[in-house]
Amino acid sequence: MSQNSSCDAHDAGQLRRAVLSSFVGATLEWYDFFLYGAVAGLVFAPLYFPSFDPVTGTILSYATFAVGYVGRASGAVIFGHFGDKLGRKKMLVLTLYVMGIGTFAIGCIPTYDSIGIMAPILLIICRFCQGLGLGGEWGGAILMSIESAPAHKRAFYGTLPQVGLAVGLLMASGVIGLLSLSMSDANFMSYGWRIAFISSIVLLGVGSYIRNKVGETRDFAEAKASREKVGVPLLTAFTNYPKIMLAAIGARCFEGLVFAIFSVYSLTFLTQHGMERSWSLMVVAVASAIMGVCMPFWGVLADRIGKARTFGQNSLLLAFLTFLAFWIFYNHATSFLMCCIGLGLTFGVIYSGMFGIMSSLFAECFPPSVRYSGMGFVYQISGIPAVGFAPMICIALVEWNDGAPWYLCAFTFAVGMISVISCWYMSRLQRRGYSKEIAS
Repeated sequence: MSQNSSCDAHDAGQLRRAVLSSFVGATLEWYDFFLYGAVAGLVFAPLYFPSFDPVTGTILSYATFAVGYVGRASGAVIFGHFGDKLGRKKMLVLTLYVMGIGTFAIGCIPTYDSIGIMAPILLIICRFCQGLGLGGEWGGAILMSIESAPAHKRAFYGTLPQVGLAVGLLMASGVIGLLSLSMSDANFMSYGWRIAFISSIVLLGVGSYIRNKVGETRDFAEAKASREKVGVPLLTAFTNYPKIMLAAIGARCFEGLVFAIFSVYSLTFLTQHGMERSWSLMVVAVASAIMGVCMPFWGVLADRIGKARTFGQNSLLLAFLTFLAFWIFYNHATSFLMCCIGLGLTFGVIYSGMFGIMSSLFAECFPPSVRYSGMGFVYQISGIPAVGFAPMICIALVEWNDGAPWYLCAFTFAVGMISVISCWYMSRLQRRGYSKEIAS
């Protein structure tokens, strides 16, 4: 066998291992993170914030949801820095433990009736740990796959770890939904929801084993040789690439907002308008399954017509289709089929074209030496206002509109236009040679 053939075989093996470890690890971490979102408005409000009226209690439970996004931004900065300095693999294993232990601990926290104010405080601490782990994990998992892939297929391979979001959300919604269906409301509220959190410790061992089997990427090895040129990777990214970073944040804000609306707030909206809790979880699970199937196809398209163009076009479509989805939710909340169509089209099909190729879109904004820090910061810092506080904003806008969703839809449309403009600007920068400058 020739030396070139041996190198090709090694690269192919590395790509397979990198994609598998990224996908499995991302699935486990998103499962842990989504468990919280799945029960935030359904369980935590009465168990950890019982002294408030139902609306205020729900808002406060979602406020702890936002804490996770503050943790994600912190994780992106901390683990992104060391990921650019020490390597992607080491950070991926460490973040998996941070995430898994935080999730396990949530399932063990006593309620407000048992320990008083310490209950929501401990909940906030554990939620922050969840965010810290996921914030550091996302960029590294993506880069293990993208940096091991051929240049002309990076959008496609970048979607494969992103499918972990769909599978993790499917698992979280499905597990909570099945637990709800298999036991009485009293038992579910007493201990049923805890089973999903505590059992995640088993998944931690599986993910850790798989991630220890993968090697570092070639891009990181090349960046390591010039490490002395980069003191603080995130500061370098801010200094050298401010325009592309700002455009990426603008694009990400809409993606984060619609994610929070359709994966988290839709559960509350549907249950408040007549759908049973277990069925609303199943609607999200169906849409998640559709999303997982669609993502790779968007990756193939993005490799052909451009990542920013694909992201921008889907943003424009979703800005309009949000009105259709909430018209269905508002008028047909008791119809499982209609709600699956509404959420499946928007969240399952169109949104998957944003989230799936977002990884490769943001990765190509930065050179390898600052890529982990740069793309992780863009993704996570914009998630604080766009995702972390979105459920509370949704509740307020719907309440101001007497239960109707139209203020919420108008707000979503406005943010969508920001994303469209940001993607246009990113495309313009790339046409002017900005991406070539980064690659060099």
